[in-house]
Amino acid sequence: MDRPEKITFGEPREMGLSGVLIYCADHKCSHSVAISAERWADYVRLSDIEPLFTCTACGRRGADVRPNFRTDGGGRSAPGNSTR
Repeated sequence: MDRPEKITFGEPREMGLSGVLIYCADHKCSHSVAISAERWADYVRLSDIEPLFTCTACGRRGADVRPNFRTDGGGRSAPGNSTR
């Protein structure tokens, strides 16, 4: 099943965002992590990198990648924004 194309990394950067949230593709697992998005070019779509991730908790391949609107500038979670 094809997933819809998402925004490019350049779009959140225009708003001053520098991090992304990576969620396991298995909704039963719900493992997530906040990381910096600096390694990807502005033209790359978030949906382009989703198949590249493997969950470290359950081993499932694939992820849901979203902009992190609550960061401290380095892609890490801000206080009060927990990830598992």
